Formats: sequence, C-alpha cells, structure tokens
Amino acid sequence: MDEKTFDWQQFLTRWSEEWADARARSVDLTEDDLEDRQRRWLGAAPATDADIGRMEARLGCEMPPSYREFLRVSDGWRHAGGFVWMLAGTREADWHEDASGLGETFDEFWGEEDSPEEIRAQVGLWSRALQLDVQSDATYVLLDPEDVGPDGEWAVRVWASWRASDPERYPSFADFMVAMHQEFHQLEAGRDGEQDAATFANGTTRAQDAAVARARVAALGGRHEEAAGLLREAERYGRPRASELLQQLGRLDGPYRVGGRPPHPSDPCFLTELLPLHAADLLGSRRPVDGLRFADADSFPETARAAVDILREMSAGTFRYRPGGAFGEAVDEAREAARWGDTDAAWRILRAAVPVWEPLGPDHIAPVGLLADPVLAPVLTAERRLELLATPRGGEQGPAPAHVGDQDPGGLSWLVRDGGLRPGHSSPSGFRMVLVEGATPDELPVLLGSSPDTALAPPLRRWDISGHHRPGRRTFSSYDDKALLSVGRAGADWSFGLEESPSSFSADRFVSPAQAASAGGGRAVVVWTEWSRPAPLFHVSAARGGTPLYAFTVRDGAVEDVSGTVPAELTPAALGFDTPDMTAHETAAARALDAIADGYGVGLPRLALTEGRLHSFESVSWTRPPAPGEKYLTITMG
Repeated sequence: MDEKTFDWQQFLTRWSEEWADARARSVDLTEDDLEDRQRRWLGAAPATDADIGRMEARLGCEMPPSYREFLRVSDGWRHAGGFVWMLAGTREADWHEDASGLGETFDEFWGEEDSPEEIRAQVGLWSRALQLDVQSDATYVLLDPEDVGPDGEWAVRVWASWRASDPERYPSFADFMVAMHQEFHQLEAGRDGEQDAATFANGTTRAQDAAVARARVAALGGRHEEAAGLLREAERYGRPRASELLQQLGRLDGPYRVGGRPPHPSDPCFLTELLPLHAADLLGSRRPVDGLRFADADSFPETARAAVDILREMSAGTFRYRPGGAFGEAVDEAREAARWGDTDAAWRILRAAVPVWEPLGPDHIAPVGLLADPVLAPVLTAERRLELLATPRGGEQGPAPAHVGDQDPGGLSWLVRDGGLRPGHSSPSGFRMVLVEGATPDELPVLLGSSPDTALAPPLRRWDISGHHRPGRRTFSSYDDKALLSVGRAGADWSFGLEESPSSFSADRFVSPAQAASAGGGRAVVVWTEWSRPAPLFHVSAARGGTPLYAFTVRDGAVEDVSGTVPAELTPAALGFDTPDMTAHETAAARALDAIADGYGVGLPRLALTEGRLHSFESVSWTRPPAPGEKYLTITMG
C-alpha cells in the first residue's frame, strides 16, 4: 500500500456509506448507530494540526504518517471491523503500559531462546505500545513504536483474548484499517443469508465480484498467479465463489488449507471432484468418512446413493476419477500406465489432454478430482501441478508452459544410491526383487504366488501392504520367508516384483525364485541387497526357461558362492566387490545394477515405488523347507 496516495476521505466515506446501507432495515440499533446511519458517517470531525500537536506533546513523540493522515480526516472511528467498536482519536489514544497485566506472560513466552527473531521482537509490546482501542469485544489494537518501517510507519498489532494466537501484525495503521474494512465486508456477506438481512451490494462488492470473474478467466487461461492474487483479495472481502476457486488453485499450487467450507451436493462438481477431495481430507487426518451427512438419503435424495459409493471407494482406496469426455478417456489411459508404475507416461498422457478439459460449472477451474484418485494423485508432483495450472484449458487460449521433464531416473542403480527407496535418507535401503521377461505384472502371481489362488491386491501405498495381506498376523517362522512384492512394468516385455527391507539373507537356505519366474520360457533375474554394517550383502541369480544360468553372493567383500557362467561384466571382481569397505560395496552394487539394466534393457520406476500405489501379492517362500530333523523357530505373538 502506498500511504502517500491513499485517499483517506474517499476510503472512509465509502466505508461509512456501505455500513449505513447495510443497516438500512435494522431495528435494534443504538442511538449512536442510528445517528451514524442517518448522517452516513462513522467518524468524527477532522482533527486540526493543533489537535495532533497537543496529542504528540502529551505522548512525547510524533505519530506515524498514516495515523496522522487518518486523524486529519476523522478524529476517531466507530465500528472498525466487527470487534472494535470505538477507535481512538487525538484525545483517547494513550500508552498501554501493560494495563491489561498480560506483559509478563507474553514476554516469557516470546523471549524463549528458541523463539524466532520476529517472535522475540514482540517482547515488551504490552509496556511500550500505544493503545488505540477504546471500546471493543476484548480486542486490543496496539501501535508499536519499536516496529518501524523505512517509511516511518509503526506496525499495528491486534490481539483478542478469544483468539488462541499471537497478535496479528499489520505493517501500518492504513493496512490495519483496510483489513478492518475487509472484515466488515466478510461479516456482512455472511449476514446475507439471515432472515430480514439487507442484501449487501455496493460498489466494493461489485468491483470484487468482477475481479472474481476476471480471476476465473485468468485461471482457465493458465495465468494462475494472477488469478490467485485477485481471488485472495476478493476472499478477504468475503465474496462468494472466491474461496471455492482459491481452494482449487491451492489444491494444485499450495499451500492448500484443509478445513475450508464443506462441499454441497447442489454444486455440479460435487460427486466428481468435491466429495472425493473432502473424503480424502478426512482420511488424511485419520477421521472416518462413515456417517457423513452427504450419505443421508432424506437430506440429499438425488445424490446420497452415489455419495455412499464414493465414500466406500475412498475408504478402500479404490476410487477412480471419472471426469468423462475426451479428458476422461485420457485419465483412464493414464491410470492404466500409472498402476503399473509408469508415472512418467501417465503424466505425458494427462498433460496432452489438459487443453481439452472442460469445467463442470462456472466455479470449476481445474481437474482437482485427480488428486482424489489414489493411483493418479502421486503422478501429480508439485512441478507437474504447476504445469497443469499454467496450461490453458476450458476453452481459453494462452501460451503453453514449458514441459516438466520425466521424474524417474531410469535404470536400476538409483536403488542403491543414498535415499534410493526412501528419499531424504542418507543411506540406501535393502530390498529384494525379481525381474521377469515375457510376463505381464498381473501374471506374476501365477508364476510366484504363495498359493494357486493368489491374486493382486488393489494399488496400495507401501506402508499399507503388510496390513492388507497379513491382517492380524501373529505367527512367524524362520523358514517362512514369503515376500510381499509390489509389481509393475520394468521395460519392454519385462515386469518386476520388489520388496523393501526383507528379512535377512540366509545363504544355506535361500532358494532363488528366478527358476519359477522364468518357467514361461523367458529370462528372470533376482537381486537381493542388505546394508547391515559391517557386512553388506549383494546377491544376483538368473534363469531362463526354468533353468538356472548363474548366481553369486558377495558379503563384506568376500564371494560366498558362484555358480554357472557369470557374464564378464557381472563378475564380482569386475564390479569391484573385492574390497571390504561400505563405500566400495555401494559403488560395486551400483555398477552391478547398471550392468543388469543395460544388459536386459530394464529399469524400475522410482516415483511409483517411493510415493505411489502399486499392485502387490504374497510370493512363494524364498527359503527352502526345513530338512528332516532340522530345527527351526516358530514364534506366536500373544
């Protein structure tokens, strides 16, 4: 805000007239309010320079610029927002001097050593501040003489005893008054639905509603930052539609504010977009979706049945976003790619279809329902969400944004880099995987399932896999080593199954699943890694058509066993496994995975494995049955 060009007379006159019009039919006004309504003015007579001079002499300092200019138009103000009923002029403003007795409590909290600098700066506020509230709803308005901007403006801090937060800061008195004018608008807009409340419409509301309409066009044209700026201001004025549109931008551009107004079944977007997102918010906060009023047929007879189905699907993680039309066809195609791990292909499909997306109604500006689809939501990384917002759609035109590149690194060696399967961690995670040629991912349970009727689970997050396949499991055997494999495509004519953090590798009992996996006639490769210090382990075994080809195991720089003819590029010596050092072992493991990726033309999808949802199944045991007379341990948990 530029206080030098801020027109106080125009601003305060407009505010007063809007207030008077909003009270046109009110019958419970005080005598002062009746007088203000009649004269259409919430202020007082202007303060003279002499009035301001006497005030400054009494207080011992010069007032900040915007407060001085305000006083020259009105020496005080009534109804500053909804909770300050009288604001001080030249005669009422005075030093607070901690008259409320709040200083000690606040200063102790603000002054803690680990408090941020901006929090510590508030220490002493209650003792030094100039108090401007004269009558209020337990609300303090404080001008801070030690929080001064380069323009000489003092910050205003507002605190109410009924708000569980620190004082809210405004850079200047002018900023505070604009915010209070907006608060007045918010409250009046909320009164519009009350019985006998006057319709709240004036120049300000019309200007902000026009800004909302411009924001919608800007958003559909890919100018989402422009749209967000317009909508944020309109929302501060309480304009209908602004929050709903801003929530959609926030879903994709963040930060999204959970806890907004719940959707209503009358909205055209309710079933496709809004209810699934609302359910996702509840599930994300670990609250149940059962019993939501949207499923009540008496209240919402037209949508309740569909709402019940959607809420059930959201709870089970099987919801599918179904927008319809050409964009809907692309969504189906993208989901098919994403559920087998190819999130890059899924995004390319969606990106190409965004320009043909059509809104379901005037308050729909983006396909936010994608974020409720459990398979497609992980595809939309932060960078991709921004690209979606910057893409013209819904019949609007504009320049296409630069494309975000693929997210998956390709190959296999990323698995043993720091943070591989656990982004942000400083070390790799152990895993075991099987790569199968000539079989689709949904055929892997036939080859490797723990029972003849083993089926793929619906796409799951990795932390939900164990609970889905083994709910309430209580018995564990040292010879029962069935893997829970997440599956997907690993390349042209290749599929993979992978389990993170498997049980410990047992060389004398291990049975490679490569033979069973290759029984269909293709090739299969098994890799097992462990990073326990000081003895990291790396195992590779391969088969074709059910016949073993080669295998080797290296532990802590020593080759434990080698069988078959290992390709020259995969021999432990060629890879550098002969050094008993963790760093050397990580380097050798990366070389081995690069050689496998190059030799077989395979790769694993990092985004799908780390952030997405994949199908999974329980495999055969990776250890042999106990030999006759051989002892083993079975544990049953109570």
